[in-house]
Amino acid sequence: MLELSTFIKAIILGIIEGLTEFIPVSSTAHLLISSYLIEFESVRNNVFEIAIQIGAIFAICVIYRNKIFDTILKINQPKAQKFSLNLFLAFIPSVILGVAFHEYIKSHFFSNFSIALALIFGGLIMIFVERMKHSDKVNNIDKINYRTSIIIGICQCLAMIPGVSRSGATIIGGMCCGLDRKSATEFSFFLAIPTISSACIYDIYKNFSQLSFNDFELIAVGCVSSFISAIFVINWFIKFVSKYSFIGFGFYRILLGFLVLFFLN
Repeated sequence: MLELSTFIKAIILGIIEGLTEFIPVSSTAHLLISSYLIEFESVRNNVFEIAIQIGAIFAICVIYRNKIFDTILKINQPKAQKFSLNLFLAFIPSVILGVAFHEYIKSHFFSNFSIALALIFGGLIMIFVERMKHSDKVNNIDKINYRTSIIIGICQCLAMIPGVSRSGATIIGGMCCGLDRKSATEFSFFLAIPTISSACIYDIYKNFSQLSFNDFELIAVGCVSSFISAIFVINWFIKFVSKYSFIGFGFYRILLGFLVLFFLN
């Protein structure tokens, strides 16, 4: 029987996941750091921190259900087919590299030192890109071309390293390709559905023999709390990117990276 404190920690981590999954600060880094600080080691191999992302993905499915259902029901139409193919092209690079380097990445890049460096360099790149002059040519996700989707997919691969931020890599990659912030952010949201779902399922599959019923209980609790917190963040973030830049997130990442570097190593 699990202690109440363990369930409370799972709820806290789920809330952190939902709050950070879709903003460019790296949810995985925040989860790993938070797990370390509150001494949450109930599930082996960081499976909990990865699996609870399913809750945040379900939040995306709920908020964008109209677009998802419209794409599915009209899949025989060119617009829906193009959108689906764009997601597929952006998704494929992470599948190939994820399967090939899954074990290596978990063995070498889940340390606090690696996370700190990823946070710092990611923040510097974010600030640099935001200060560049952009000519936003695409202001609708349905107008994204195949080349841009592939580039965004390649950028997403960088997020396999904790601290990089999947949303940050894909949004900044999209902006560099001519997408405005809102379109880049929404495409990143939709791309998260197949990418994170596959990563969670694959990680659970790889570690299934080591998981207990208690582990699945904790994962379920984390998923529910991440879903609830993500619902609030997604709507807020879309409004935010329509008005403001990501420079503030960049400075936050750099500050957090140095704090991790000096105090958690």
